[in-house]
Amino acid sequence: MDKSLNIADVKAYKKGEGKPPLVMVTAYDAPTSRIADAAGVDIILVGDSVGMTVLGYDSTLSVGMDDMLHHVAAVTRANPRPLVIADLPWLSYHLDKVDTVLNASALIKAGAEGVKLEGGSRRLEMIDAILNAEIPVMGHLGLTPQSVNMIGGFKVQARYQSEIEKLIQDATVLADAGCFAIVLECIPDTVAGEVTKSVKIPTIGIGSGPGCDGQVLVIHDLLGMRPKGPMPRFVRKYAELEVLASEAVAMFASDVRHGDYPNAQESYHKIIEEKGK
Repeated sequence: MDKSLNIADVKAYKKGEGKPPLVMVTAYDAPTSRIADAAGVDIILVGDSVGMTVLGYDSTLSVGMDDMLHHVAAVTRANPRPLVIADLPWLSYHLDKVDTVLNASALIKAGAEGVKLEGGSRRLEMIDAILNAEIPVMGHLGLTPQSVNMIGGFKVQARYQSEIEKLIQDATVLADAGCFAIVLECIPDTVAGEVTKSVKIPTIGIGSGPGCDGQVLVIHDLLGMRPKGPMPRFVRKYAELEVLASEAVAMFASDVRHGDYPNAQESYHKIIEEKGK
């Protein structure tokens, strides 16, 4: 199946001049992969957000390589047309260049076409090692969920001038190193616009305003399949599938308890005469 876009296409993609923004969503298994494909998105991200959306963790920090490999393989078995990028989980690229490359290559062998990692200039050594192994890298700046304990929670980043300057510097470093795109998470819209103009590679925003070259949302968020409670202000729900699913299962339970399921049309029946007689 032909891919919608390849890595080189994305790296050269800047919105404007008739080009719409890039569209990226997360997917974690074959069903969500098929949904994203049928919807015509450009990029599927197998994110370590799987920890919170599917595995029941409170953060991404409990997600390991085995989890990521399992879900990357499930997504790619659906043969989606969008480009598939996989997150390197926490501590899979922080300690040793050899281990970093082996972990990145394992995600590629599982079916991903590139990897994403968090952080700026401090990750440059690891980024160079991955790129030297001919593995495409997507960067991630701003709110980096794997650093949640260091930054004091899930909150907007780069509000002050010194932080803005550091963010732009990190984005430039990632672009110059050879990253093909950068996710910008939870930064002020004007700052995201500045970063986008400062680099030649595309930026993909989440909670960073409309000035980026693309946008990404967690598929469970936009489909309304997350636990009740406050959602980030940037999440727009396009459906309430968890409510619909609960109602459907409740109807099934009621039908079973009242003897309405299964009915005659939903049951198999024995053949009275033996075959051939």
